[in-house]
Amino acid sequence: MDVLEYPFDVEYIIKNKKRIKKTLLENNNLIEKNIAILGGSTTSEVKNMLEIFLLNYGIKPNFYESEYNLFYEDAIFGNDKLDNFKPDIIYIHTTIRNIKDYPTIKDSIGDIDLKYNNITKKFQSIWENLLKKFNAIIIQNNFELPGVRLLGNKDVTDVHGFVNYVNRVNAYFYKFAAENDRFYINDINYVSSCYGLDKWLNDFYWHMYKYAMEVPAIPYLAFNIAKIIKSLYGKNKKAIALDLDNTIWGGIIGDDGVEGIHVGTDLPSGEVYYYFQKYLGDLKDLGVLLNIVSKNNEDTALIGLEHQGNFLHKDDFLKIKANWDPKNINIMNISKELAIGADSFLFVDDNPAERKIVKDYINGIATPDIKNPEDYVRILDRNGYFEVTVLSKEDLNKFEMYQENLKREELANSYTNYEDYLKSLQMVGEIASFKPIYLERISQLTNKSNQFNLTTKRYTLADIESVCSCDKYITLYGKLSDIFGDNGVVSVVIGEIKEKELHIDLWIMSCRVLKRDMEVAMMDTLVKKAANLGIKKIFGYYYPTEKNKMVEDFYQEQGFNLISADDNNNKEYELEVNAYEMRNKVIEVKCNE
Repeated sequence: MDVLEYPFDVEYIIKNKKRIKKTLLENNNLIEKNIAILGGSTTSEVKNMLEIFLLNYGIKPNFYESEYNLFYEDAIFGNDKLDNFKPDIIYIHTTIRNIKDYPTIKDSIGDIDLKYNNITKKFQSIWENLLKKFNAIIIQNNFELPGVRLLGNKDVTDVHGFVNYVNRVNAYFYKFAAENDRFYINDINYVSSCYGLDKWLNDFYWHMYKYAMEVPAIPYLAFNIAKIIKSLYGKNKKAIALDLDNTIWGGIIGDDGVEGIHVGTDLPSGEVYYYFQKYLGDLKDLGVLLNIVSKNNEDTALIGLEHQGNFLHKDDFLKIKANWDPKNINIMNISKELAIGADSFLFVDDNPAERKIVKDYINGIATPDIKNPEDYVRILDRNGYFEVTVLSKEDLNKFEMYQENLKREELANSYTNYEDYLKSLQMVGEIASFKPIYLERISQLTNKSNQFNLTTKRYTLADIESVCSCDKYITLYGKLSDIFGDNGVVSVVIGEIKEKELHIDLWIMSCRVLKRDMEVAMMDTLVKKAANLGIKKIFGYYYPTEKNKMVEDFYQEQGFNLISADDNNNKEYELEVNAYEMRNKVIEVKCNE
């Protein structure tokens, strides 16, 4: 919903929140999550705003709210209501208003160290108790800066300064986050700075309602929390489709010629586009897939990409569609060629008419309202389309992996026999039980995979760790490499053992390795492992979604028998382990247990 993208109209959102919520609830493809809010101040409006931002990301939250300022008591002593709630996420909404014992000018260094130790130990006890008690993700606010600097500029350097103290405590929070993979920081220090600290720390709302920040600031707070949560559950965008003229350079190359476009660091009119391209290059390094969709002749577009003032060049883009076809058609074609959903794209174009057409034709695509080139970076960055919660090796190498896929396609076109083509790839698969080194990537894959996903179940890192520690599950990860490179972990299977039966709860595979028989190698290994454990039957399940139609007949293709199907096309399959015949002929499998 456009009204919930940055920059948004706060007054409109607050005034129309019920209507917005009602509209968003019409989405039938929402995933439900339990979110506990442990507040150090009033949280009712925080909850309301967080709900609509999460609904906009396809997440339907159920909430638990602590009583006013009882965040510590709930975390340390607990209560039946919170225990029975079984939160997936615990958000600790504390702010600078909750720091009561801060340094004074008369304190000795020892006094200040004691205060520091008390507050950091208090929060660490909260986090450790919650992590131990609940299989949940914790999101903790850091502290915003104080509204008053008693020592002026020296407040940041002197140990007696409140600014110095806040920065010191925040650093402790960051260290804990770096060492605990189920713990995330909601950076209200940054959000409040962007919003304006004087307005954020509006004392009227604190003294009157015990809101830690003014109510108009709460949508920004909620938006920032929602970005973390949507990233955890695989709702990030994956790719960008970029216009050229007046988007990554100034001017219209077809009219002005390559000499007439503005880009580069020589002139202010070109510098703004250069730094936008540099930001896009940084996103590419994070694993975002850059593509071009431009209404231009292809040779004209390519000449523009050779301009010496560009930061980005032809080889920085996976796909370049420069033609006169509708841009929504070009984006759909790119999505098919890259095997990712069209709703995983961010479309960046300065032309509002083009944005509207793409938005109308491609459900779920993001089309930010960009006007002035000096605002492009800020608008993309603040919207958090690519919010990072886990940064894996696969992410950092994603562009190269997709480039290697394009080379595989070229090779495939030179073969008339597909099996001969697969053998020519000299594929090697590493298939084994989950290992600690791959758990983050496995969790990430479960939340990002939508098309090759039989049940569309989502697992946080905590969920994956829980499965690993329980001997009633069979787990498999699959890595695949070939003559073009290493694809990393591309497939995951989780099955629950019930007596002599195995029930497959999750089977996913990255679309990067479709049609390479990796699923066959995984199935062979799964059956072998099941047979070694004395399992007689394997049951597979298919639950249809808008995106996983491609695997509707997967189990039948693997030799399973359909035993039930309901009116919603939910299907159950069965396989007799002893009747299965090994079928992998093209992948050398290394079961590195």
